[in-house]
Amino acid sequence: MQAAPVPGTPVKRLSRIILALALSLSIGQAQNPTELEKRLADLERKMKMLDPSFLPAPELAIIQRLDALEARLDNALSARSSVVAPAAPLPPPPPSANLASTQGGPGLQPVSVSGDFQKAVDSETRLPVAGYMDFHVNKESGDSFRPDFHRFVLLFGHSFSDRIKFWSELELEHSLVEGGEESGEVALEQAYLDFLITPKFNLRAGMLLTPVGIINERHEPPAFNGVERPFVESIIIPTTWRELGFGFTGDLGKGFRYRTYLTSALDASRFNAEFGIAEGKSSGFDSSMRNPAAVARLEYAGVRRLTLGTSLYTGLAGYNTPGINPRVTIVNFDGRYSYRRLDLRGLFANSWVSKAGALNQRLRQQTGVNPNVASQMRGYYVEPAFHLLPRRFRHDVIAFTRYERYNTQQAMPVGYLPLPQFNRSSWVTGLTYKPVPDVALKFDYVFNRNQSSVVNALNGLNLGVGWWF
Repeated sequence: MQAAPVPGTPVKRLSRIILALALSLSIGQAQNPTELEKRLADLERKMKMLDPSFLPAPELAIIQRLDALEARLDNALSARSSVVAPAAPLPPPPPSANLASTQGGPGLQPVSVSGDFQKAVDSETRLPVAGYMDFHVNKESGDSFRPDFHRFVLLFGHSFSDRIKFWSELELEHSLVEGGEESGEVALEQAYLDFLITPKFNLRAGMLLTPVGIINERHEPPAFNGVERPFVESIIIPTTWRELGFGFTGDLGKGFRYRTYLTSALDASRFNAEFGIAEGKSSGFDSSMRNPAAVARLEYAGVRRLTLGTSLYTGLAGYNTPGINPRVTIVNFDGRYSYRRLDLRGLFANSWVSKAGALNQRLRQQTGVNPNVASQMRGYYVEPAFHLLPRRFRHDVIAFTRYERYNTQQAMPVGYLPLPQFNRSSWVTGLTYKPVPDVALKFDYVFNRNQSSVVNALNGLNLGVGWWF
């Protein structure tokens, strides 16, 4: 059963529908929870059309979701009352996560802008800005606490027309950039144009996040548990992995969506035993597309609260190792699922480096050090998480445990032995507290282990604060 049409502007109509839904909930008129859930989900979808920065969170309690809708409507009404400039089309939302597929945090997915959507927003002017922040305090065994304003990120967008959109992400790491000194960095994490053609087929070009794994495209702090990003998605899969390139995106219907790009290549001269291929990303600086890499990702989100994904990357990486041109191939599978108060996510990734033995010899000639690059690297993790507070509470407390296994020496070329200290595993356990869905206060303890009898792995204690808007 759908609510009857309400006259007025889209924002006013939504505000009245939300009020009616809240009243029906409070006085017990909505006896069918499934029907109430459907009505609320439809309401969130309409709000998302009016305001792409709105972040639905279907895993939260109904009253929390109503609060979020009400707060966003208050902002929209306030902004509308103060508009003095002519209307401007909206930019596309950033690709750092798909709301339909992210059970534990914020994020946005590029969408095709339909005529109805454009009509809904043409009457209002919005500032196309978003951002997120990571503040960490880390402590390894035997060390003191080390505070670090790890990231401050601003995202800017512009709409040239209803079919040509721009989005960018500019990051400041470690709070300070100083010439000639070891300090932070300013990095361009995304900067691309979307050419929207049809929902199933759109063109994208610029600085692109490589669509491999979960975290690389969905790395805002409230989107994942734990202060630091998972080890597997930082070492086996590089993070934040962006390359110059172009390609296609689309929604195939029935829950299937894809992204496929040609991008600049990894740099094999930076591969090593400890971090595998992770330090080989060019991040758009001194990149090479002489032999462009190909990457593709397919996701399925046709079942509510379930998202399954797989990615494939392949490319030659020898543009800085003359005479040796190894091919890097990465395959990953991942999934996320929520059932009532329980969230589950997991990921498996495997990478191969061809000609690894010849690459080691060449790098030893160039640097004098044997990097001991493996011919195969592997990692996986499983993470259950449970929402501790009853649904009627507005705040959220999530207890989680993540087990990770990651080995950058999984298989070695002939003549090379694996270094056991890089065959590692970790238990990460902690709490995430969200006073509102877009703000996360985090605590975790990390139990690290490796296979070496000589090199000890250090445990760690981490505290963090992050937000997204």
